[in-house]
Amino acid sequence: QVHLVESGGGLVQAGGSLRLSCAASGRIFSTYNLAWFRQAPGKEREFVATIRWSGSRTYYADNVKGRFTISRDNAKNKVYLQMNSLNAEDTAVYYCAVDSSYSGLGVTPTDYDYWGQGTQVTVSS
Repeated sequence: QVHLVESGGGLVQAGGSLRLSCAASGRIFSTYNLAWFRQAPGKEREFVATIRWSGSRTYYADNVKGRFTISRDNAKNKVYLQMNSLNAEDTAVYYCAVDSSYSGLGVTPTDYDYWGQGTQVTVSS
């Protein structure tokens, strides 16, 4: 069982930055691939970024590539999402997720089996 808690969301002006954190319980956190997704009102949950269990490989959605950076600290059981150059289209609830199946880096919600409760990010234009 893995329990995830996101933090770091808030209100930011367009062009600004935020850093999201996700704290995880579970002693085998370091063996799981992790991801960030987001969901805007009235829209489906959308892939943002994913990182391999070792941190050696990452993958981003095209609309955040070059602006967002995913990272992890296995010693602290945490995953981060650094978000720069934010715009109104980035407004959403952001979720971290764990894939405990030891498969490849997934980009759909069904690839992940543990989720946090989400943190709201609002970008004002």
